[in-house]
Amino acid sequence: MHNERRRSLMKAMALTGAGVLAPAAFNSAHAANTAGNTATNATANPSEHGMKQSSLKGNINHSVSRWTYGDLSIEALCKTVKQLNFAAIDLVGPEDWPVLKQYGIDSSMCNGAEISLEDGFIHSELHDELEARYLKHIDLVADAGYTNLICFSGNARGMSKEEGLDNAVAGLKRILPHAQKRGVVIFMELFNSKIDHPDYMADSSKWGVQLCKRLNSKHFSLLYDIYHMQINEGDIIRTIRDFHPYFGHYHTAGVPGRNEIGSTQELYYPAIAKAILETGFDGYLAQEFIPTPDTKAGRIESLKEAISICDV
Repeated sequence: MHNERRRSLMKAMALTGAGVLAPAAFNSAHAANTAGNTATNATANPSEHGMKQSSLKGNINHSVSRWTYGDLSIEALCKTVKQLNFAAIDLVGPEDWPVLKQYGIDSSMCNGAEISLEDGFIHSELHDELEARYLKHIDLVADAGYTNLICFSGNARGMSKEEGLDNAVAGLKRILPHAQKRGVVIFMELFNSKIDHPDYMADSSKWGVQLCKRLNSKHFSLLYDIYHMQINEGDIIRTIRDFHPYFGHYHTAGVPGRNEIGSTQELYYPAIAKAILETGFDGYLAQEFIPTPDTKAGRIESLKEAISICDV
C-alpha cells in the first residue's frame, strides 16, 4: 500500500496551487492512507525519549523524506532532525520552507512542480503545462536559496523506451536553460515498475543515464532510489561505481517491503553508503523507508538507527 500512499500525497500536492502541499492537505492525505494513525500534526521531542543521536562522522550528508514521517508536523520533524544531528528534509514544498529555515534545515529535494508521478516529461501533450509549472517553481526554489527540484518521467501507456527518451529530452530542454540561469538542478527519480509503479518509464539506470547523456547538462541529474533499483535491476554497488557521475541524489529503503534498512531486509547499507562515499559524492543520501513501529518514539528510533547505519 505504500506506493498508493506516496501517489496520493503527490496528487494532493498537485491539487494545491502550483503543486504546493499545504500542511492540512498533507495531513489529510496521509491520514487517509495510514490506518489507525491518530498522531497527525503531533509534536515530538526526541530527547524526551532518549532519542538524541551521538555525533555523526560528517562524511555523508543525511536527509529524510517528508512523506514517510507525515504523522509529525513539519515543525516536529525539524526538531527530530536537529536532535538526530543532521540538517535536511527531502520532498518539501514552498509552504513549509519557512519552518525549515527557522530550524536551519535544508530542503534537500524540493517538490511541487510535478503534475503527478504518472504524468511526466515523456508526455509531449503535457509539455506546455509542465513548462509553465517548472519555470515558476524553479524561481521559487532559487529565490528560497535551494538547489534541487524533482521531476518524473510518467507512465509509458504503450510508448516505446526510445519515444519516451525523445519526448523527455524535448520537454526538459524547455526548462533547463532557466534552471541553469537560476542555479537549480532538475532531478528525475528512478522507480521500479515491477512492484510499486507499474508502467513507469524511468525504471532502469540505463534509461536514465541515456537521458542524462542526451541532455548533457550539469543542471539535470538522476535521483537513484536504491530500493526501487534493487527491485528492478539489482547490482547496486556496481551500478553506483559505473554510473555515479549521473547520480546526484540517493534514496534508501529496505527490500522487500520498503521498511527499515537494518537486518530484516536484504540490502547491506553500510557497504552501499561506503561505495557512494568512495565515488566522491557530496550530495544527499535521504532515508525514504516507511517506519513500522506503532509508537512515535519507535518510529523516531527507526530513523536514528537508519542514519547510524549509513553514517560511514
